Amino acid sequence: MKERKKAQKELRKQQEAEGLKAFAKTSLPDRKSELETPQQEQNKRQTTIEEMLKPYRTILPHILKKLETIQDYRQAKKSKHKLAVLLLFGMLAFVFQLESRRQANREMTTPTFLENLKSIIPEIDTVPHQVTINRLLCKIDVSQLEELLLELVRRFIRNKKFERYLADRHWCVAIDGTQKICRDYPFAEECSERTINGETQYYVYVLEANLVFSGGFSLPLLSEFCEYTENEQGKQDCELKAFTRLAERLKNEFRRLAIMVLLDGLYPNGPVFESCRKYNWQFMIVLQNKSLPSLWQEANGLKKLDDGQSTLEQNWGNRRQHFWWVNQLVHEYGTNGRKKQTVHLVVCEETWQEIDHKTGRCVEKRSRHAWVSSQSLNKKNVHIRCNLQARHRWAIENSILVEKHHGYGYEHAFSLNWNAMQGYHYLMRLAHLMNVLAFKTLYLAEKVRQMGARGLIRYIFETLKGPWLDTERISALLTKKHQLRLE
Repeated sequence: MKERKKAQKELRKQQEAEGLKAFAKTSLPDRKSELETPQQEQNKRQTTIEEMLKPYRTILPHILKKLETIQDYRQAKKSKHKLAVLLLFGMLAFVFQLESRRQANREMTTPTFLENLKSIIPEIDTVPHQVTINRLLCKIDVSQLEELLLELVRRFIRNKKFERYLADRHWCVAIDGTQKICRDYPFAEECSERTINGETQYYVYVLEANLVFSGGFSLPLLSEFCEYTENEQGKQDCELKAFTRLAERLKNEFRRLAIMVLLDGLYPNGPVFESCRKYNWQFMIVLQNKSLPSLWQEANGLKKLDDGQSTLEQNWGNRRQHFWWVNQLVHEYGTNGRKKQTVHLVVCEETWQEIDHKTGRCVEKRSRHAWVSSQSLNKKNVHIRCNLQARHRWAIENSILVEKHHGYGYEHAFSLNWNAMQGYHYLMRLAHLMNVLAFKTLYLAEKVRQMGARGLIRYIFETLKGPWLDTERISALLTKKHQLRLE
């Protein structure tokens, strides 16, 4: 251990002397509580809830106003709970990362929690059962929940809340697909079907679109479900077909937005290039070694003729990067290659040093990345397009990982009714959006660095469940107007 720490210290000194700077660490501090008395703990919990209240109260009024406009199929005289309250409770279960309906019923209906919750959200006048929420989601138009999410994003874009995170004034939208639910029986007519090792599986596949920014900042945007449909060819829905539908919806929702689409290695093909250009979008698409072999062959041939004008050497963080690119490559596709798209290829080869945890020795690491670009590359824009835009595609993968394994229950079957399942999905994405925005405010961002996002959510939920809060101070905060101030 001592030898490894000594080697790491020497490596840092060497990197600093060479002009290399290590990326910031994201590990949480390992230390005991700094609080000494119960009064200090109560004050800290009170302050945390008050700081959480500020961003939430800038968002919740718009959410409740929109929820009230959703058409209610129930009979008014027989309805105990307002529709907005039902859906708000469903969303709050995801905000506090309760991973099942049973857990939400058990932990969101205690007297102390309800008293504290009503002090923060006075619009809550009744306490619904999760079965009631599920019954509602089975019948309402759940697409309006996703429209609510989009309205929030559009509102913050208009208010220029995210301008500081943009690179080259383009809004990066990362798109990626993932499996949501899988069963060995057909739980819904719309679910897809596959056979693995002789066993038939029925699953739900979703194509997600997120706004991604520097530093791993990612906001949920659109979800496109792959649904089973009968057709003459007997082919099922797939990610590429879902991309066509999602791209059309994205253009309709954000017609004037300067969008940069970030896609993985499934998408470098003529129809995708054509769709992006039809919508006037920029794109950076991962190009794998075995994808588009004719494009690779032409690029490697033209690379040999380069006189050094299409290369760049630079340091980025603790890495040494070598870029090379070839512009004006023609990709032919369609019947007999009748259709053509002009694209540009860029490759980043990088090396860096780190200390091996097993041997304690300094080892050299290498990686190689390649993209197809919609815009020609040069020495001025290659760093922006590759490092500050294309590489942030990983943010959607991290976002999906968080939704699956860090408390949002992405893969949990809150309902096997197709409409309700989509409704819970949209509520989950809306809750994730609210948490991301709240945790980017100055005070809570520092708390996230100290406790982690899941730790902070658990801390807030435990505070609301206990007799910690001065509700009079909270009521006084509700009378003031608050702004969403991101760090």
